[in-house]
Amino acid sequence: MEGELLVYGSYGYTGSLIAHRAVADDASPTIAGRRAEPLEQQATELGVDHRVFSLEQPAIVEDQLADVDAVLNCAGPFVTTADPLVDACLETGTDYLDIAGRVQILEAAAKRDADAEQAGITVLPAVGFDAVPTDCLAAILAEEVPNPDRLTMAIDGLGTFSPGTVKSIIKSLDRSGAVREDGAVRSVPVAWKTRTFDFGVEEKTGVTVPWGTVSTAYYSTGIENIETYATVPDIAVKVMRRIRPLSPLLSSSLLQRLLVSAVDRVVSGPTPDQRAQNTNRIWAEVTNDDGSRAVARLTTPDTYELTAATAVESARRVLAGDVEPGFQTPVSAFDSDYVTEFDGVTLNREESV
Repeated sequence: MEGELLVYGSYGYTGSLIAHRAVADDASPTIAGRRAEPLEQQATELGVDHRVFSLEQPAIVEDQLADVDAVLNCAGPFVTTADPLVDACLETGTDYLDIAGRVQILEAAAKRDADAEQAGITVLPAVGFDAVPTDCLAAILAEEVPNPDRLTMAIDGLGTFSPGTVKSIIKSLDRSGAVREDGAVRSVPVAWKTRTFDFGVEEKTGVTVPWGTVSTAYYSTGIENIETYATVPDIAVKVMRRIRPLSPLLSSSLLQRLLVSAVDRVVSGPTPDQRAQNTNRIWAEVTNDDGSRAVARLTTPDTYELTAATAVESARRVLAGDVEPGFQTPVSAFDSDYVTEFDGVTLNREESV
């Protein structure tokens, strides 16, 4: 891999998979994060250099990135880590990537487009699951429909979550869902809509969930109306709707701190055997005002295995100079067929109408 790559947050569940993947791919990254002890242990295990620094002081962050060509941010919650790292990258001329998937984070990154172009750096968030497969699938279908106007997408089979994912979910408990209408992100209630989807093997009920696709697919395809769903048991839909009045309670910083502090004690993430068996199924439909329609299904490996693969490959291509400066999405950086290059990914198209 050309250039100096720094993986920030390398000792978390997903960050560790990415660091191991990078070493296996002969990337020799520098690993970094806030805590010295896990970094020292990981650096010894992987045979790589490490740096210990937090993100509270901009001057320190800039000093740590001054000789780095690209930083891959794996440290959640990204609502607190993305901005400081992007700020530093703009000052040091360092390309920025992350594995964030929340609409709020991706919209903030999109607003950095002009600054990134001026600084000559790439700002490429969302290089993991869900954004890479969903962004590519949306673009594949958009190419088949003249003047595409609406995207509907659903994900099934997400498996076991990592501690970092659970913490991000807790941090967003007080927030509503999100869809895109007429080009603008619109907040909607939790479990705003339900719908049945045919994933090929069976039909399942999905509920609206604010996947990062609400952001990335808009910038990649220009589609102005986007709804994203996740499959859940029927009882879960009822529970999600009943907790809507509890939003003020869920926004309590004390409650969120208590919940987050408990995560590491009770959540460990999927085991290697579970990751080897996990699969995800994604259903997508793109339509236009004239009634044209294209539908396809994408099957992918385990969420975290695919994230490790796509994150490292994305960093490699950015370091090789294959991506233009400015804000980018997976599709604008690598084209719509990018996800199909990875092992275990299969695309099944239905006939376009």
